[in-house]
Amino acid sequence: MNPVTPMAPATMSLLGDYTNDFAFFPESASTFSADIDWVFYFISIVCLLFFIPIIVALFGFAWKYKKDKGLPAESQKDHNTTIELVWSIGPSFLLVVMFFFGARGYLSQRSIPEGAYEIGVKSMKWSWAMDYGNGVIHPELHVVVGEPTKLTMTSDDVIHSLYIPAFRVKKDVVPGRYNYMWFKATRPSEKVAKEELDRVTQRYKETGDAWDYDREQFTPDGYRFYDLYCTEYCGTSHSEMQTVVVVHETREELEAWIKKYSARPEGEEPAVYGQKLYERRGCKSCHSLDGSRMVGPSYQGSFGTMRQLADGESVRFDENYVRESILYPKAKVAAGYQPVMPSYKGQLSDDDVYSLVEFIKSLGDPSVVAAAEGDSEEGADETSAADGEGSAPAEEPATQDDAA
Repeated sequence: MNPVTPMAPATMSLLGDYTNDFAFFPESASTFSADIDWVFYFISIVCLLFFIPIIVALFGFAWKYKKDKGLPAESQKDHNTTIELVWSIGPSFLLVVMFFFGARGYLSQRSIPEGAYEIGVKSMKWSWAMDYGNGVIHPELHVVVGEPTKLTMTSDDVIHSLYIPAFRVKKDVVPGRYNYMWFKATRPSEKVAKEELDRVTQRYKETGDAWDYDREQFTPDGYRFYDLYCTEYCGTSHSEMQTVVVVHETREELEAWIKKYSARPEGEEPAVYGQKLYERRGCKSCHSLDGSRMVGPSYQGSFGTMRQLADGESVRFDENYVRESILYPKAKVAAGYQPVMPSYKGQLSDDDVYSLVEFIKSLGDPSVVAAAEGDSEEGADETSAADGEGSAPAEEPATQDDAA
């Protein structure tokens, strides 16, 4: 329940039924929806009831008191205290009512209940990162039906704004400070049939394409979802800065989903997991896989090649360069691009970085990749010899999140 007790239940019920017949709002899926919707329609109806008589009177008086051409205009000023009081006090009373219910709804959204489930939210151009704790970060927002959820939000770059239409909540996300939002979802997300999920998943495995939420209208885990948008213009790809909200039926179901994404599944190839990270962590917002130019360079065919840098130097696109670019993206900026990528230091484990490197490597030309790996090994041997040490075999990083 909202912290403030709902008022005018009969009016809310009447207008609630009324709103269901019109498409002014998306579906209602939170406890805030009823309060906000009926206030909107109340204000709209009051404005309409004043607008129509005023316009009719305006044209009626203009017609009734018009003068023929050539006749002088005469003053018809008059004073009527009763009428003036009525048209001043009456609308003022309505404005007070609008303010009261609007402020009541605002204060309800500002009063975060104790014990709310907290999720960290970080925005960056042009993606969202939801932090569920224990190193689990995912672009999708997952909550539990009937439980208050608190979002603690900040931005890595410019001002963004998190908006969930079905929940009727919106809040700016500002760099250098934390903003807060809360809501209680009332409708759990539906799950698609296993046969449909398996069929669509198999298609994506065969094509290698990134999951298309708009096309499928459900997540890779088979959940229907509510939309989440950025509603503060934040640059070139602002319109693409969107993700989804999934409402689970129980806390146990949510915890099972979080556990699923806590680390690379045992036995899964690093390159396969790396592609999942590419989709989850916002890489796809700036880096294409087909060679097309976006905010950042494309990954297609890049591994093993020489890359021109903004300072005029050149560097080989190898494991070390990819790792450095993920953790310290402004150290070596590609020529022709702006240094807008945020650092993922402390947000990705060594295994996550390793998986991303393997995924990007899989997109390169095999002969170029092999040559680059040969050069890297030769350079490593020369360095080890100069230090008087033997070269140690490379080991796959552990899965623990021990990044600095």
